[in-house]
Amino acid sequence: MRFLNDQPTYDLTYSDVFMAPNRSSVGSRMNVDLSSTDGLATPLPIVVANMTAISGRRMAETVARRGGIAVLPQDIPVPFVCRSIRRVKDADTRFDTPITVDPQMTVGQAMNLLQKRSHGVVLVVDDDRRPLGLVSPDEADGIDRFAQVGEVMTSDMTTVGPDATSDDVFTSLADHHQKVAVSVDPDGRLIGIMTSKGALRTAIYPPAVDPSGQLMIGTAVGINGDVAGRATALLEAGSDLLVMDTAHGHQDRMIEALGIARKVRDEFEARTGRRILIVAGNIVTRRGTLDLLEAGADIIKVGVGPGAMCTTRMQTGVGRPQFSAVLECADAAAEAGGSIWADGGVRHPRDVALALAAGAGSVMIGSWFAGTHESTGEMKVDPQGRQYKESFGMASARAVRHRTRSRSAFDRARAALFEEGISSSKMYLDPQHPGVEDLLDFITSGVRSACTYAGARNLVEFHEKAVVGVQSPSGYEEGRPVASSWA
Repeated sequence: MRFLNDQPTYDLTYSDVFMAPNRSSVGSRMNVDLSSTDGLATPLPIVVANMTAISGRRMAETVARRGGIAVLPQDIPVPFVCRSIRRVKDADTRFDTPITVDPQMTVGQAMNLLQKRSHGVVLVVDDDRRPLGLVSPDEADGIDRFAQVGEVMTSDMTTVGPDATSDDVFTSLADHHQKVAVSVDPDGRLIGIMTSKGALRTAIYPPAVDPSGQLMIGTAVGINGDVAGRATALLEAGSDLLVMDTAHGHQDRMIEALGIARKVRDEFEARTGRRILIVAGNIVTRRGTLDLLEAGADIIKVGVGPGAMCTTRMQTGVGRPQFSAVLECADAAAEAGGSIWADGGVRHPRDVALALAAGAGSVMIGSWFAGTHESTGEMKVDPQGRQYKESFGMASARAVRHRTRSRSAFDRARAALFEEGISSSKMYLDPQHPGVEDLLDFITSGVRSACTYAGARNLVEFHEKAVVGVQSPSGYEEGRPVASSWA
């Protein structure tokens, strides 16, 4: 990446910069390869942040099917994390995991479960997981909420085999004027479901899979407590990478924890032959990048204070404008044979593109994904009828209380006095992008187009060819669309 004019002597945020177009021979945005350059080589350079209000099993499997990867948080007990890892690994790589209920469940209970998925149906199955029918809001409309789903479900379903192509599914649904296709194995047992839009996405997004062909998932490990025990358990359960996570990553305790994690990882790799990457952060300087890479990390997480839920900069004055942090740390990592993730500060597809242009191997997204069906929060409705989910920062009093639940009441109360994050924020569902897949469509279309403007066919070329300029606040405002007439 180079600057259009002289690089300024002050640091820059994503809003401070723009990308100038180059002469391009890339004929279509679909000709762009978006594989990450961070060593994981996921088909999509998107990582779901390890935030309790966002990243869980549903989010992990959905994002992995579309080529990205999610990281489960560090404050979830090991048995629950291991169970989530196994369920993601057991999930089909093409067909969505549906919400399943037995015929005796009430309509009211079934409709409450609908908000956990974007596909809008509940599948009724028997004890052997053979599909009996499905229920959507259409079948439930006007029905007593205490009626059983077996009484109101429709058994008129489009069923396909496990090897049905995306084109087959799309055509079958169009021919039968139905919303979802149900995939079953030769014995009639449920595999998953696929919508028409899901069929299109399956043809566009290769899944992120491990060497065994199972969906990928990452897990976070704190730098305190039993680092070796947690890391060992997560790797044995099938985690594809370990994220050593703390707000201030450039500290001695992180260096020590990285040494422990690296030892566990090396022993695991020697025994199993599996390659496991270690991510560490967060930092915002060249020195921090080099120190953590030298301590054993493969990928460095860059970002202090740019996240929507983070109050660190306002409370402490510590942090750095994210574009400059990514640019400097990516350059340092490349010199040392490592990579970085740009963590935080993205609010538009342009920001993701600019982070990748600056040299990020992948971009980590948190709060932007909080207001989706797949995030872990409970769906709520405000007085105006708008759906939202609550999100909170991982250094907030709320998160600290959860993370220190095993300590004494006094120690927990004392720790909660010192917070650097918002404990409760309403993240509204965007009616245009209510699911994380909708947001991935929105983001990747922008990034693909940015690559074509730069004349790049992949993200390595994108970083090499991108030309970035500095703009005034009014220049940024000029680029914002106008939703209604200004007259």
